Amino acid sequence: MSAQFGQWNLEPRPGDPGVIEKARSFLAPYGPDGGGCYFDQDVAISYHAFHTTSESSRQKQPYRSPTGCIVVWDGRLDNRKDLITLLAPSVSVQSSDVEIVAAAYEKWGIYAFAKLLGDWALCLWKPRNLSLILARDFMGTRHLYYSFYRHLLVWSTVLDPLLFLAPHSLKIEEEYLAGWLALFPPDHLTPYKGIYAVPCASFVQFNGSEPTIKKYWDFNSTKTIRYSNDHAYEEHFLTLFTESVRRRLRANGPILAELSGGMDSSSIVCVADTITGPQGRAGIETVSFYDDGEPNWNEKPFFELIEQRRGRAGLHIDVGLSETPLVPEPEYKFTAMPGDDLLTDGAASRLSAHMQQYGFRIVLSGIGGDETLGGVPTAVPELADLLTRCRLIQLTHRLKSWALHQRKPWTFLLTEVVREFIPLVPGKLPSYKMPPRWLDHNFLARHAFAFQGYERRLRVFGPRPSFQDNLRTLDGLRRQLGCLSLRQAPPCETRYPYLDRCLLEFLYAIPREQLLRPGQRRSLMRRSLAGIVPREILDRRRKAFVSRNPLKIISREWHPFEDRARQLVTSVLRIVDPEELIRELGKAQQGQEINVAPLLRLVMLERWLQSALLRNLLSHVRSFTREP
Repeated sequence: MSAQFGQWNLEPRPGDPGVIEKARSFLAPYGPDGGGCYFDQDVAISYHAFHTTSESSRQKQPYRSPTGCIVVWDGRLDNRKDLITLLAPSVSVQSSDVEIVAAAYEKWGIYAFAKLLGDWALCLWKPRNLSLILARDFMGTRHLYYSFYRHLLVWSTVLDPLLFLAPHSLKIEEEYLAGWLALFPPDHLTPYKGIYAVPCASFVQFNGSEPTIKKYWDFNSTKTIRYSNDHAYEEHFLTLFTESVRRRLRANGPILAELSGGMDSSSIVCVADTITGPQGRAGIETVSFYDDGEPNWNEKPFFELIEQRRGRAGLHIDVGLSETPLVPEPEYKFTAMPGDDLLTDGAASRLSAHMQQYGFRIVLSGIGGDETLGGVPTAVPELADLLTRCRLIQLTHRLKSWALHQRKPWTFLLTEVVREFIPLVPGKLPSYKMPPRWLDHNFLARHAFAFQGYERRLRVFGPRPSFQDNLRTLDGLRRQLGCLSLRQAPPCETRYPYLDRCLLEFLYAIPREQLLRPGQRRSLMRRSLAGIVPREILDRRRKAFVSRNPLKIISREWHPFEDRARQLVTSVLRIVDPEELIRELGKAQQGQEINVAPLLRLVMLERWLQSALLRNLLSHVRSFTREP
């Protein structure tokens, strides 16, 4: 997770070293291992290194290719060996990742991007024809933002330089706020108008005029994998998942793995141990979060079971009730976008201190496992496949099996399937999809699609409905990753074994019934990892619970929050209806059940708006709050 920054003056004049120095103050915490700068004519580029592999410590950036192209690479190249074979003799095993990437671009041009496996973000400046390309990997695991003004293009790994070096105050991107309150906004948006993220699996090209955005890769909807027995699917999955974990173990230091006691994180740790063996386990430590005050969150027996099996205890962090006020005072620390870290201040400090003490630079995360491996027990995608392919005999059989398991009439299940093809009507959404009542009606009407979760209905014609459903889930994961802030104290690189491209291509090509069966949630994963992951973990019920802490916080902060509800920035901006919000919080204070998740997101949004307003970053908010 290195950092980069660049500026291109479209009105010819020398690159400004002062801009690089200003950007350095924002980027240095993310890249503490040195770096370099490039100046030429009207372009200035800087690179701030954060070494996590032996190859990254050998590379010098910005890198000038033999043809004069300037390359800045922030990433981990998983298919180094394959590319070296294809590109020999121009590169060798001694070549750094950036040299391999530059050679690939010189041979294949923009078609090289699809051949780069791993987590990465890339900048390519071509002085000869005055052209710039910014590109990101297929999942968007690395951030890369850009802003384009009339005569100025600026790009950066983090948002802060784009905010504080902007030629004028910025306006709010209202759709981002709506997406944030609904769940997650589109991956190409930021909270600021005029500042965008490079879309996933795409590149943005500038030739001295308006940028053009092109997608360089996508999943093949026609690809199918069919075997004659379950064992072949299990063997193939285990091979790909093991390789995915192996790729993310490539490091020049110790690795910290999140261990929650659930199937996703436990599987990563157990498979990593099979790769490294007993002697290598010292290089992989675990961190587990718990809260003894939550009766529904009893994770200790499960993550301690993994620890006993490894013969190593990890770091245990109590994330009990935070003393942080529901609506903080104005001096709340500024963040470039609404916060995503729900750890208490004490828990976050303890984790940071542990990482600094032992030199952890890499964290393994289980994000994506539940979403991609059949964690949601729904029969709709499988039944929709059979329905659209007119396989009526199989459809009848599967309807019966699922109806018996779910104890529902088969006609009810069939209705659920048909409903997925019918366009959503905002006023007639299912109860679990209804937006909060405390949202302003006009705000809700303007962003109805966001509050539908950006969900597009299944199509009868075209790719298999299960494939369409996979892409909808993938889009949600991309939006989630786009909202994750980079850690800087200390900096670290988060890796996601379940979001490996080769693994996902396999999962999207096999029959849906391999992933999920009646009474067998996450069937393929459970079968494949038997004997590797403890049976108690594989057989446990879905790890889900309702936290009481948010309700405790709301109850504790009820009176000051009620007094300030009408003065909240989100109220002034007419994002929320303060009277409805007060009524909703009153229910919580009385112990009634409410939907807590949107309220927590509102709290994060309010914190961000207050701090941004204090720093005069948002002209739209400032002018709006002055209106009578």
